[in-house]
Amino acid sequence: MPDYSDYVTDIVHEPTQTEGTGVDLTVAEVYEVAAPGRIDFGGGELEPAETVPHKSEKRDPDDDYEWWSLGAGQYLTEYNESLTGEATVTVQPRTELLERGATHPTLHVEALPRLPLTVGGAGLKLKENARVSTIVATET
Repeated sequence: MPDYSDYVTDIVHEPTQTEGTGVDLTVAEVYEVAAPGRIDFGGGELEPAETVPHKSEKRDPDDDYEWWSLGAGQYLTEYNESLTGEATVTVQPRTELLERGATHPTLHVEALPRLPLTVGGAGLKLKENARVSTIVATET
């Protein structure tokens, strides 16, 4: 098995995030798309979408971490972790995310972009630093 520490940085809690066959990625922030971006053919009119952080709150005043209450819809998630760019990895949703009616695309990347998170049904309660994705090496 590859040594993921060679190309994953800013891991929140390595023993927990490396229990399986990859490295789990944790949520740092959830955003809503507030205004559309633009994509054209040549890239001269390319503009990012306007995003705003989705409100989060502590369930109890003594909690260390906050929760996002996500209704059915589309969001952007940002990770705590980063990649060194020295390898291409596959980012895939964790089973725990899928079994709760949410998903994101599987991508092959050298850097971690904000990923679209699709939440279905009755929504999702998502805790800060929750493990939602797993990376596995595709090439070095």
